[in-house]
Amino acid sequence: MIYFLVTFAFMLIVITIMAIGVIFGRRAIKGSCGGASSGSCVCVEKCDKKKKIEAEQAIMELNINKIDIPVIKE
Repeated sequence: MIYFLVTFAFMLIVITIMAIGVIFGRRAIKGSCGGASSGSCVCVEKCDKKKKIEAEQAIMELNINKIDIPVIKE
């Protein structure tokens, strides 16, 4: 039982220190590729998520450029 209590106390201290670091750092905890809400990627190599986003954006840009909008002359 003593090992459990020591381990629990140690983990509690580590979590508290991390929380204090986040509070004073004013930065949100996020993954290496920006998390779910961010589109920016901070990875050195592009992750699969970023590659997919860029491919979709390229396709959208191509589709937008191909659309001919007729001009109505009066």
